[in-house]
Amino acid sequence: MIRLLLADDHPIVRAGLRAVLESEPDLVVAADVGTAEAAVERAGEVDVVLMDLRFGAGLTGITATREITSRPDGPRVIVLTTYDTEADIIAAVEAGACGYLLKDAPPEELVAAVRSAAAGHSALAPSIAVRLMDRMRAPAQSLSPREIEVLRLVAAGLSNQQIAQRLFVSQATIKSHLVHVFTKLDVDSRTAAVAAAVDRGLIRHQR
Repeated sequence: MIRLLLADDHPIVRAGLRAVLESEPDLVVAADVGTAEAAVERAGEVDVVLMDLRFGAGLTGITATREITSRPDGPRVIVLTTYDTEADIIAAVEAGACGYLLKDAPPEELVAAVRSAAAGHSALAPSIAVRLMDRMRAPAQSLSPREIEVLRLVAAGLSNQQIAQRLFVSQATIKSHLVHVFTKLDVDSRTAAVAAAVDRGLIRHQR
């Protein structure tokens, strides 16, 4: 029997996941929680954790995933989210997640991913696997985590000086990062860089 923990701040989502997963004879939802902190606390009781990325407050899903997977003999973590940007995917994998699925995945894909994770294998949605393969094939066009961070702050409307202060670096360093971003995205302005990054799924659109 594969014991599961569901971590999502929406009760309806958790109820829906529980209904799908517990219809399978080899799966049982041992607990469902609404915060990342609770997921970290209860993770030792299960084999696989289904972790959302964004919670209303407190720890993020990425931080919780890192804490859970860093433990000896910790459970496997599958990120289950609505976000499919490259930055989120890479952050989740680097935090130790063995899988990354979108919430609109078919039930059979979700069940298969859980079984794969429990067996010690990766459990990436096909579209996510393609995204990672593309990144590996064309690393020159992929932005580094720091470049993505700078671009997110540009998208939020911060000036180079404000970004430098936020990241505790010089304005020259920020300008250098932006030059690399412009080159990789084949653009010539901050506005165009943000638009291109949103279009490619590198950062989320700022609302």
